[in-house]
Amino acid sequence: MAANLTTTELEQMFMHNISNVLTLLQQIRDKDASQDEMLASNTNLDLMWVLTCGILVVFMQAGFSVLEAGCVSEKNLTNILFKNIMDMSISTICWFLVGYGVAFGDTTNGVIGTSNYAIQDLYNGSGNGGVGDDGWAFWFFQWAFAGTASTIVSGSIAERTKLQAYLIFTVFMTCFIYPVAVHWIWGQGFMSAFEANPDEHGVPRPLLSGTERSNGVLDFAGSGVVHIVGGVSGLVGAVLVGPRKDRFNPVTGQPNEMNHANSTLLCLGAFILWFGWYGFNCGSTLHVSGNGANIAGKAAVTTTIAAGSACVGSTIIARLSTHYFDIALTINGILGGLVAITASCAFVDPWMAAFIGLVAAAVYNSAHHLLLRLGIDDPLDASAVHGACGIWGLMAAGMFCTDANVQYAGYPNVNNACKSGEQFGVQLIGVFVLLLWVSITSGLCFYLLRRTIGIRVAGSIETVGLDSVHEDMFKQVEGSEEDLDVDVDVRS
Repeated sequence: MAANLTTTELEQMFMHNISNVLTLLQQIRDKDASQDEMLASNTNLDLMWVLTCGILVVFMQAGFSVLEAGCVSEKNLTNILFKNIMDMSISTICWFLVGYGVAFGDTTNGVIGTSNYAIQDLYNGSGNGGVGDDGWAFWFFQWAFAGTASTIVSGSIAERTKLQAYLIFTVFMTCFIYPVAVHWIWGQGFMSAFEANPDEHGVPRPLLSGTERSNGVLDFAGSGVVHIVGGVSGLVGAVLVGPRKDRFNPVTGQPNEMNHANSTLLCLGAFILWFGWYGFNCGSTLHVSGNGANIAGKAAVTTTIAAGSACVGSTIIARLSTHYFDIALTINGILGGLVAITASCAFVDPWMAAFIGLVAAAVYNSAHHLLLRLGIDDPLDASAVHGACGIWGLMAAGMFCTDANVQYAGYPNVNNACKSGEQFGVQLIGVFVLLLWVSITSGLCFYLLRRTIGIRVAGSIETVGLDSVHEDMFKQVEGSEEDLDVDVDVRS
């Protein structure tokens, strides 16, 4: 047939085919450009989501400040607010210089991160030539979490602790105690569900099997990483610093009512924290593209249900045990429910969230009364709320997870670890390791502080209030400085 075509016709056919090929190539280029634009758009959307949720978590610091202000005596109000401002600022510097690298740097034997100190690996275009995720938003989000963990401790040791001792502990907490726990469970550490202790080829080796048949510890937003670490550190500090003056009857050992609570501040602080918790839990998806928005929505629903059921449960339990409605126990019940659901908010069903919240209320109230029976003074019940309920939350994640829900939540391995019961065993290992780690490290830090600079103010200063020394207000107090034992200086 081609032999019957003229040269002109052949040329026209050739040019037509060339034109078709060029058109097809242009369509492919346009499609690739469209896909690149969509990818860039999704990346930007994800980064804005992480930033927004991080800002909500930062706002929780206002909630902690207001809540703590509602629990302490007016004579210690400035001191507790100053601690909240300072621990957030100190944690910023520590997280920048050391903490982030320890938490998310390249692992050494699955134990500690040893790179990216002072975020030297983050720079403009480090993600993908200026198109991808450079890592700034993730650093900010994780910094907000670090500040939360250190703030928890301030409530447990309020109204009798030296300011400088607490600030030194904050440095140790944010540089070492908390980042190591993060590395173990969220980084490349040996308990991680994501990049657990990778081998020489970069293949993760999660607990228990070391293969994709296991998940590692499931702690979606930090019942263990944040709340067990903060709550147990606070408990250790409360034990070593001792109870406030007149907190317990010296003869019977029974607790005395301190009558410091400001119900307005307690409620406002609780609502701010509840609001910020959506940034905590929903933001831990780290993305909204793909199925991320659905996962975040599910986390919001389970978080809400757990908080509500814990509120009702704690109110009923407190009414039965004290024979009156105690707003402080109700509020802490809410917070306990929020703490407990944090580990599993993305991979439990709504009815499970309700049950987790109800049990959290019982766990909190039991821990509250146990602390008093043991003579341990925790003015905000921070160790009961964050420590005890954090333990329950990490265990509940293994009890109520389903393999389908875990995969829906975006975890990388497809297996039957939840159905087989292995996951619950892994969660128990996580609880035990965190308790051991935090107890030893925080105990050592507080003990060394007590043996060196001291961790407790003089009794006379505690009587007149820490604000008197902190604000240099001795002139407003009857008696001389010698009468107030001001050799114990808490100004620096």
